[in-house]
This record gives sequence, structure tokens and C-alpha cells, in this order.
Amino acid sequence: MTFSETLDLDTPISEADLEFIEDVLLKYGNDDSVLDICELDGFLTALVSGPEMIPPSRWFSEIWGGPGNEPEWESEEEMQRFMALLFQLMNSNAMVLTEAPEEFQALFNEANKEGEPSFIFPGEWCFGYMQGVDLGQWPSLPAELDTQLQAIALHAREEHFDYLGGLTKAEYQQTVTQIEPAARALHNYWLQQRAPEPATAPHRADPKTGRNDPCPCGSGKKFKRCCLH
Repeated sequence: MTFSETLDLDTPISEADLEFIEDVLLKYGNDDSVLDICELDGFLTALVSGPEMIPPSRWFSEIWGGPGNEPEWESEEEMQRFMALLFQLMNSNAMVLTEAPEEFQALFNEANKEGEPSFIFPGEWCFGYMQGVDLGQWPSLPAELDTQLQAIALHAREEHFDYLGGLTKAEYQQTVTQIEPAARALHNYWLQQRAPEPATAPHRADPKTGRNDPCPCGSGKKFKRCCLH
């Protein structure tokens, strides 16, 4: 039995497994690859939230910085474990966002200083999310949904960094609180767009009246002698 066959893709991923994923990202990473579990989580969240499902053949190489940079795995077991956990993390995010979106939590970096509230750094997660958006070539969104996307892009696009740097800690953390609701709203929007249209009964045309048939108006005359004229 392979490692992937022992996993339940419907269960949340453990801390130990998250650490393994991050170790593998660092082990085989490069300047252009995903090096952080937070960035990976954002990337996978966008993949399951977009207008269409992108096949692994398109997105897997993006994790490593593009085609041709995929790892030369140390062992088959290492590769199988990483791939299985990757899909478990992806599937877990998809299930929570679909079935219990209020429970969705992004994997943000967090700094804890004794005696002070935790300070959250969402940049890596947001950067990964926007990588997924770019890969999926998301089309234009309605204004309200575009505002939600911009709440995530604020922490991912370089042109916003000066603005973020001018915020107080409280103001900065306020922008952070908008990210998870934005991810929920965007997933729900595209989920509804992907839903198939309800089936409708085929339209049946009325039988065509022949020239010599009784006129449908009820006059008793032949159609050609009555309403056909």
C-alpha cells in the first residue's frame, strides 16, 4: 500500500504534515518557487476558488517556479507523501469553503511577543492567492467582488507596499480582517458561476396546420379558405 492510499483526503491536515510540506518546499525550492506553507495555502485556495478547475498538469510546475524546475525526488515515498498531502490540503480547503465557509481559516504567518497581542502577516498567503488568480486568468469581476479581490491584492502587489507601510499597527491588522471574508465571498461567487443551469423541458412546437385541415379558429372551414388568407 502506498502512502497516498493511507490518507483520507476529507480530513484536515496535521501540523506535522504541514511541517513536512514546508520542509520539502525549502529542500527543492529556488528563487522563483513557493518556499512557504502560507504561500502554498493561498495558491491552492485560489485554485479551488476560481472560475474553472485548473488541472494539476498546469499548476504543479508553478509551485517550483515553472516547467522544468520540478524536483528530482530523493525517493518514491517522499514524492508520494508530498503529492498526497498537497491534494489533502487542497481538498480540505475546497470542502470547508463549500460546506462550512464560516469555518475557513487561511494559513497566515503570525508573530507572538510575550505580553502583546499576536501580529499577523498575511503577505505570503495573499501572494500565493494572487499567483493562483493570475494562473487562472480570472476575468473581470462585478464591482463588489472586485473590491473583495483587492482586499487580498493589497497585501500581494508591490504597488501597495508603501501604503501598507504608512499604516499604524491597528490599521494594518484591520486590513487583515478583510482577507478571509474576501476569500469566502470570491469562492462562493465562482462556485455559483460554475453551477450548471437547471434543466428545462424541451419546447414543443404546436403541430403545423395543413392547408386542407380544419381551421384552428373553429369556423369549420378548411384552413386554406379561412385564416391562411
